[in-house]
Amino acid sequence: MQATTPAPRTTDPLGQGLESQAGTALLRFGVARRRPADRISWSGSGAAAWLDREQVMSVGDPDAAAGLVLRAAHGLPDRVREFTVPRGSDVLVGRHLPVTDAVEWVFRWTEQEPPPHAAEDRVHALDATHHDELRAFLAEHSPAHSTGPGSADVRLWAGIRDGAGQLVACGALSRLRDSGAPLMVSVATDAARRGEGLGAALTSWLTRYAVRGHGVCTLWQLGGNAPAERLYDRLGYRTGDPCVTARIAPAPPLAA
Repeated sequence: MQATTPAPRTTDPLGQGLESQAGTALLRFGVARRRPADRISWSGSGAAAWLDREQVMSVGDPDAAAGLVLRAAHGLPDRVREFTVPRGSDVLVGRHLPVTDAVEWVFRWTEQEPPPHAAEDRVHALDATHHDELRAFLAEHSPAHSTGPGSADVRLWAGIRDGAGQLVACGALSRLRDSGAPLMVSVATDAARRGEGLGAALTSWLTRYAVRGHGVCTLWQLGGNAPAERLYDRLGYRTGDPCVTARIAPAPPLAA
């Protein structure tokens, strides 16, 4: 029988001062300074973790970070379905739990407005009346997008249209759930228009909007995506935490 008793809420993840260390930008920007009443978190020697819906976010020493994920998964087996950890920690977790669908990311951020882009004046905010259009565009040009129209976490959708009024690029500003810091998501360009700088213009506009309004913009860069890395470098994004996100596979049913 699986335990359903909530795991104890231990030391606040900000209590060790890890957010000032290299490789812990996700903690610095992802965790609110004023602890929410419903936050569930864990800490250990050189690592911290917190629950983000069904996902445990853990930073710090890889061994200690893996240990906190295991602690969370065993304490909250009915809630913990995914985890994000420093690279290498997923292998350690996988020695004790069935791990699947591992994807490498880099958490990046900037607190500076980017250099102006010539095509930024073509970017316009989109509202709920454009959600169906956005869904169709993303389904065609970015079917693996992370966040769709209608998500409660999204603050803003924006897009670029061609001369005929057709959408040719789009993207959104969501938020890191605990802290509320802006998170750029679902940037997509018409496949036939790639290489024209539309994605760069949209990314620059969204970054500027977030920094002006909130003092920071964050994003997840897929590991090994060299073109995205070059773009974010040009826009002034700093390289933060090389991470792995993975799922905890369901336990197989017991034999009859």
